[in-house]
Amino acid sequence: MLLNCHTYYSYKYGTISIEDLIKDVQEKEYNYLVLTDINNTSASLDFVRQCIEKHIKPVLGIDFRNGAQQRYIGIARNNKGFRELNEHLTHHLHSAEDFGNRAPEFRHAYVIYPFANFANQKLRENEFVGIRPSEITKIPFSRWKNSLDKLVILHPITIRNKHDFNIHRLLRAIDNNTLLSKLPKSEEAKPDEIMPAENELAGIFHEYSQIIENTKQLIKHCSISFEYKTFKNKKCFTKSPKEDFELLKKEAGKGIKYRYKNPTQKVIDRMNKELKIIKQMDFCSYFLINWDLVKHARSQGVYHVGRGSGANSMVAYLLRITDVDPIELDLYFERFINPSRTSPPDFDLDFSSRDRNKVTKYLFDKYGWDKTALVGTYITFQYKSMIRELGKVFGLPAHEIEKLQFTKNVNNLDEISKLVIKYSHYIHGFPSHLSVHSSGILISEEPLSAYTATIMPPKGFPTVHFSMIEAEDIGYTKFDILGQRGLSKIEDAVGIIKENTGQKIDIHDILKFKQDETVKQLLMQGKTIGCFYVESPAMRMLLKKLEADDYIRLVAASSIIRPGVAKSGMMREYILRYREKGRREAARKEMPAFYDLLAETYGVMVYQEDVIKVAHYFAGLTLAESDVLRRGMSWKFKQRNEFGKIRDKFFSNCKHKGYPKHLVERVWEQIESFANYAFSKGHSASYAVESYQALYLKAHFPLEYMVATINNGGGFYHTELYVHEARMHGATIEPPCVNMSEGKTIICNKTIYLGLSMLKSLETNTIAALLTERTRNGHFHGLRNF
Repeated sequence: MLLNCHTYYSYKYGTISIEDLIKDVQEKEYNYLVLTDINNTSASLDFVRQCIEKHIKPVLGIDFRNGAQQRYIGIARNNKGFRELNEHLTHHLHSAEDFGNRAPEFRHAYVIYPFANFANQKLRENEFVGIRPSEITKIPFSRWKNSLDKLVILHPITIRNKHDFNIHRLLRAIDNNTLLSKLPKSEEAKPDEIMPAENELAGIFHEYSQIIENTKQLIKHCSISFEYKTFKNKKCFTKSPKEDFELLKKEAGKGIKYRYKNPTQKVIDRMNKELKIIKQMDFCSYFLINWDLVKHARSQGVYHVGRGSGANSMVAYLLRITDVDPIELDLYFERFINPSRTSPPDFDLDFSSRDRNKVTKYLFDKYGWDKTALVGTYITFQYKSMIRELGKVFGLPAHEIEKLQFTKNVNNLDEISKLVIKYSHYIHGFPSHLSVHSSGILISEEPLSAYTATIMPPKGFPTVHFSMIEAEDIGYTKFDILGQRGLSKIEDAVGIIKENTGQKIDIHDILKFKQDETVKQLLMQGKTIGCFYVESPAMRMLLKKLEADDYIRLVAASSIIRPGVAKSGMMREYILRYREKGRREAARKEMPAFYDLLAETYGVMVYQEDVIKVAHYFAGLTLAESDVLRRGMSWKFKQRNEFGKIRDKFFSNCKHKGYPKHLVERVWEQIESFANYAFSKGHSASYAVESYQALYLKAHFPLEYMVATINNGGGFYHTELYVHEARMHGATIEPPCVNMSEGKTIICNKTIYLGLSMLKSLETNTIAALLTERTRNGHFHGLRNF
């Protein structure tokens, strides 16, 4: 009989996690649960999944409010009703309109109006008035005394105890940006919004058995279900799966001619093997949508890099989604897609920063704004930020708040400061608000309102209320579209080179770049300033130590520089084993089976694939279990029970194989310390390809490349370093000049004119006016003329 339950996804209002809400329901012996978060559906998919696992009937709804003021509650009778509610909420979230006093006419959803706020209007068949326990005594004096068939129990659930109520009030004060002492009661929940036992609630309404029955019947007539882990993406790029496969096969065949002059049988066999698996797993449309996107980008002169585990795919290479040859690097397709893998694949596509929105809009326009959306993400309260927020709520001055953030000994604090510390710990980890995933896009077969409402962030693209975790649970494979300054530099440099020298560069001639002797020298000597991923001091030092002059070592360097590998000591070990043959032989002797698996990297785990290799071949886990282990290194997946089970199996299998315990623990420590931070080998290779593109441009056109770097905000270092780098390569540097400079930095032969935009505090409008005047009337001759 609980029709109005909130989780802490009722942002800055609710206090209960999904897990705790379900646990509370079980303890109070309810066999159903109605979730109605405030203006939000973030918890819905995970809520239904968990309820089914716990054998509790889930019901979904939405609590429609203007701020904290409840207007009405919508409860879905079925999946169609949930879609109606989502579309209604989406409209208001996008338009920022307040909800009216009456709900629209839903065909598949119930509406409940709060007794205290509902005017004497005629109710539709699917509409009811909700009575709180505290309002029972008002029934005999209201118009509803003769219309008990339209009344239901409305007991909101927001807190579990007084402690939760304190948290709730603090969250409300933060949301209202006010002192706790000045928080209006109208902005708070009632202190009694705690879940009672079912018989206790029935006892309160014992004089109104019809209201109890109305409530039970409403719940009885509601049913919601989702098919989890079934493919929800757009099913066909063409008109049918058969046509999709034929088109994919045709384009892959074209790609072989583009990529290989004389393709070997190994290449053809790999292509056919992948096509078979792609067809078997219904991923043809997924590949074709990515292919169509990059083809469109090329037609618009937009550069891209395909990276991530998608670079392990030969078909992706042939479709020009990626520029990494998986045969050359011995990349196995199963890291990207395999029939045993439970998680969906995804391509990471980088475009130049300024082109990202243009490319994203193409997807929305082509596949429909109701079926395309950005993936959401949850921003959570962090401990130090909570100290700041709660300090303000309690009225502490700024200097005391700053001091509290670094306090270790709480015993010497006053009572208010202790409360700030105490509740900062409690609220740490609560979701604060919904934001946008850095890159994920969903393209759905059916309207996304079947699963969620959407918000409209400043980016101007609808964003679902759930994260990539729930997206994957329900069966979506996201498309990752990212913006990157490195590509903007390359794109601009190619244009500047053509303008300044007349030479046209094929930036996709990667084989030529790999074989270029000047590029090899830059790599070996670490002279890579301005070149994307390889310009940091740590990377330049690593390249020197590895004497990296080839593609393979650059790929390895791109991964071992990552925090996890470096932290585990494996970066140092890799360098030492590369340089010392005796150290390699000792490592092989100590763990021959382990070393042979990772012979290419001298027995050191460098790539994410190495986790799968070791788990599968060394520890005897299945490929599916090995992939769960790799993904499980993310804290989000560690919360799931399957990770713990597979960890235990890893150790038990190794024990059964007779491996010494101390060696197994070392292997596990290596896995755990870096798996969540290491790159997949294909991802590292993609970064290496982009590095080669940048290195070639710097090696042969250093001045033009530095101009492009300066115009794109530099890179790892401040802009002045890139100006100095250009000077070191023979450029004449001229300061910003009203007669010669443009808004951006330009080059004429070997003279570089720094852009007017580099002048501090000179506004864009002023620069535009200056350039317009110069174009109309020629150069300025002096201050009077200026």
